[in-house]
Amino acid sequence: MSWVLLRRPRRVLAAVAAVVVLAGAGTWTAVAASDDVPAVRRADRVMDVGDGVRLDTSYFTSAATGRRPAVLLAHGFGGSKTDVRQEAEDLARDGYAVLTWSARGFGRSTGKIGLNDPKHEVADVSRLIDWLATQPQVQLDRSGDPRVGVAGASYGGAISLLAAGYDDRVDAIAPAITYWNLADALFPGGVFKKLWAGIFFNTGGGCAQFEPALCAMYNRVAESGKPDAAARKLLDERSPSAVGARIKVPTLLLQGQTDSLFTLAQSDAAAKAIRANGSPVDVDWIAGGHDGGDLETGRVQDRVTAWFDRYLKDDKGAATGPAFRITRTGGVDSTDGAALLRGASADTYPGLESDRRRIALTGGAQHVANPAGASPPGVSALPGLGGTGGLAQLSALGLGVSLDFPGQYARFDSAPVRSDLRITGSPTATVHVTSTSDDAVLFGKVYDVSPGGTQQVLPSQLVAPLRVEGAKSGKDVTVTLPAIDHDVQKGHRLRLVLASTDLGYASPVAPATYTVSLKGDLSVPTAPGVTTAAAPLPAWVWWLPGAGALLALALLLTGRRRTAAPAPPDPTLAEVPLQITDLSKRYARSSDRYAVRELSFRVEKGQVLGLLGPNGAGKTTTLRMLMGLIKPDGGEIRVFGHAIRPGAPVLSRVGAFVEGAGFLPHLSGRENLELYWQATGRPPEDAHLEEALEIAGLGDALARAVRTYSQGMRQRLAIAQAMLGLPDLLILDEPTNGLDPPQIREMRKVMIRYAAAGRTVIVSSHLLAEVEQSCTHLVVMDRGRLVQAGPVAEIIGSGDTLLVGTATPVEEPVVEKVAALTGVASAVRTDDGLLVRLDATGSPVRLVAELVRLDVPVESVGPHRRLEDAFLTLIGGSE
Repeated sequence: MSWVLLRRPRRVLAAVAAVVVLAGAGTWTAVAASDDVPAVRRADRVMDVGDGVRLDTSYFTSAATGRRPAVLLAHGFGGSKTDVRQEAEDLARDGYAVLTWSARGFGRSTGKIGLNDPKHEVADVSRLIDWLATQPQVQLDRSGDPRVGVAGASYGGAISLLAAGYDDRVDAIAPAITYWNLADALFPGGVFKKLWAGIFFNTGGGCAQFEPALCAMYNRVAESGKPDAAARKLLDERSPSAVGARIKVPTLLLQGQTDSLFTLAQSDAAAKAIRANGSPVDVDWIAGGHDGGDLETGRVQDRVTAWFDRYLKDDKGAATGPAFRITRTGGVDSTDGAALLRGASADTYPGLESDRRRIALTGGAQHVANPAGASPPGVSALPGLGGTGGLAQLSALGLGVSLDFPGQYARFDSAPVRSDLRITGSPTATVHVTSTSDDAVLFGKVYDVSPGGTQQVLPSQLVAPLRVEGAKSGKDVTVTLPAIDHDVQKGHRLRLVLASTDLGYASPVAPATYTVSLKGDLSVPTAPGVTTAAAPLPAWVWWLPGAGALLALALLLTGRRRTAAPAPPDPTLAEVPLQITDLSKRYARSSDRYAVRELSFRVEKGQVLGLLGPNGAGKTTTLRMLMGLIKPDGGEIRVFGHAIRPGAPVLSRVGAFVEGAGFLPHLSGRENLELYWQATGRPPEDAHLEEALEIAGLGDALARAVRTYSQGMRQRLAIAQAMLGLPDLLILDEPTNGLDPPQIREMRKVMIRYAAAGRTVIVSSHLLAEVEQSCTHLVVMDRGRLVQAGPVAEIIGSGDTLLVGTATPVEEPVVEKVAALTGVASAVRTDDGLLVRLDATGSPVRLVAELVRLDVPVESVGPHRRLEDAFLTLIGGSE
């Protein structure tokens, strides 16, 4: 999911979007691709949608044959189709036909901005769907009805909701950091959100770029400082809530926690309405939002792809994630100052009012001044500025700049809490308000105050505006405070503040005095069903506990005791994860055929080592000897200086996934993991079981018997089992078999971050593009022997490999003659011609002369070295 900041003139808002192309002349462009990554074709066209309005669109497809689902990607406010190009290419490679477009008034599209006017922007989406239905690459549910999903963030998120409400051909949606009711978002509690509204109209190019009715509404409300009924009606009509009863498709709602523009209450209202229609709804609260923080782009994009895999491709095994997930912060990374993130989840969405707890407050009636001109204003969030620099880091941690002026607020404090308190949802409080004016405007907020009052934190910098009409005679009012997820530590106090001004909002300009008193306790929701992963590790790393005891258990059950005393540890190798020296293994004791022969290499801490070789190269045999499952015929393996033998204690520092895992078919996935860990005899708290279950990504299937699992589901469960325990050395043999592209990308990130923490990963895989992206070092084997070892860049970057382009394919007998030339180490036929690796005596000039002599139709000669090329030339094309 890509996030595009709303321009101010720089952008402060995010976008995820997708679009389509209808008619008009177009330009096709081939998007460059690397090995094992399918090429993507892009068609750029301008579409006439009537009334002289033209939309600039791009259509992305891969070269794969057959029909596929389509996705419309919509951009954020102030952006254009360019902002979502990378996401469109990724989705196209994942098997979707993707359409992106610039909305009216943005990019190269014409027309006035209508804030997702049903008659204009929403109608445009239906026209795009019409066009998709005519494309030969797009899967159809029936004539004129393509299988299509819509995704977008902020402005683009709203259009995805609206499209689902107005066009029943939409099959699934994934809106992010967006609104359910735009009137509630810009006029919360009847108070004008002046700074964000101003940013909107400024980012759109000024009032004249909007539809006349919107421009007039903005000028009227900005001048009066108070929204009227006509303004609310105009925004209501452009809101998804207007068609909420008609949105009946699977919906993934992603909402930001650091967001004073579109708060968590917006996605809460959407979730309730769509679920009431009987549709599947998952809710995900991310760490960032319009005010900054971490937007978790990679994780969000993977989850959106999985959502579409499930509901557009009908992939029942797609890991769509829990019904409710929230990202929580766990401190600061000392290396770069970034917030450390952890996930928490629940089987059901708790809403904003779950399991309330009453907190008594103290404080008598207090007088609050509303100053003339509402100046100076208090400060909570900094709209349009929170996404930059240090403010983003503070926002991600629930900290930031907040200021209340003496005499302009009332405060009520609790006693120190006796135990840690997690608030998840919207606190509420009832107060009595009397004003010297007809209306009173107040801003409610709850601070977390440290012992002694040395620090007070306003979670996510959020306030709740409230207009109290007819306040002269006094009124009891219930203040619904902003939805937050915040941990209040033992000994801290909660402070309810009601202020008369706030920088982001319009307060009455006439001076007035408000009298505020308590009418009840502070009620805070706790959502105890939401459980957090225990280990405070960085985002993906805490999903990766290792599984060293798996090997120890297997060795105890299947290994045989040695009669000889084990070799003593080598203290010089105590910090070296793996040292293999002259390792050999024959197929049979009397045989001259070797599975592994005289193999030597070394692996250091922090490396991700790729073990490569064709089938039969000896990779799996080497790994099995490394784990002590089989005994070598010669040579030595040392792990952290200790010689490997069946049952060696040092194997407790090794975790492995090799050739699948055995499970008891009548037990559930969860029960299998729990039973396995119990059998190791290690303490339950060392297992990191919940993290392992999240890695598995099996959702409700974890409660089902393993005998009902597909091969891919068994693979994911086996990988989770292999990662129990956070091993120092993690071994993965073909870990991506049975995984879909988002899960493969997730595994790549996991390996890189796991090694970055000082641990070591060895991975054997046939997916060379993945190895190239995830590994730091390589060991290439062929026929049991070491062919080459070293850093990936060094092996790929060798200048001894040439790509010879030929006019026609080269016949195999000629290839053999080229391979036999002096100075040539190997020659392999490719679709483009020949890959030739020169030895130390070879030269390009001599090679060209010899090729001409052999009548090879040479068209070009140049250096060419990718991992696939290096691999093929190193093994001589034997695979």
